[in-house]
Amino acid sequence: MEIRSPAIVCAVRPHGETAVIARFLTADHGLVAGYVAGGRGRDLRPVVIPGNRVALDLRARSHGQLAFAKPELLESCGPWLGEPLPAAALGWATALTAATLPERNAYPSLYEALDALLNAICHAPSARGWTGVLLGYEALLLRELGYGGSLPPIERDWSKQMDAFARMGNRIERYLLADHRQDVMAARERLRARLVRIGPDSDKTTGRQTGQ
Repeated sequence: MEIRSPAIVCAVRPHGETAVIARFLTADHGLVAGYVAGGRGRDLRPVVIPGNRVALDLRARSHGQLAFAKPELLESCGPWLGEPLPAAALGWATALTAATLPERNAYPSLYEALDALLNAICHAPSARGWTGVLLGYEALLLRELGYGGSLPPIERDWSKQMDAFARMGNRIERYLLADHRQDVMAARERLRARLVRIGPDSDKTTGRQTGQ
């Protein structure tokens, strides 16, 4: 097996002294896992951060073997990890993807939607600019995995938007994460707690995402 493709880093866990096992979302091959030698070292640690876009070279002798992965950084979300609200959103979006998608099933629409969501989180002037995009991604994920549903409306009233956020969270917990061993929903709750603190006069001009 050999895959060369742009990919989004979705999850990373340590393996041994210096390596990591990372999970990447690709457009044509879906979610794939790979062993990254030296992934905790100085050169590769900034590369294998969830939310980063990479050029992925993944190779294995058979489909049942854990592949060796060589990621090369294309675009980093690192500059936004110091801001609590964008960092929480990046963490939730990638953790949800890694926890719910089956491996090696292609979902090109989800890849494109996640890429657009990450761009929105990093570049929108405030969380009001990407919260609706996040809800749209979650709705698409539910539909792609067979649970149907429609896209929640983007509400101008922030309290109504937070009501929609809560309803979507209930659906995700019920259908996608009910039997998941890891408490992935805790990441969404941390994000929700930050979002509800956004007031009616959030900063839309300085580029800093408020409600942090």
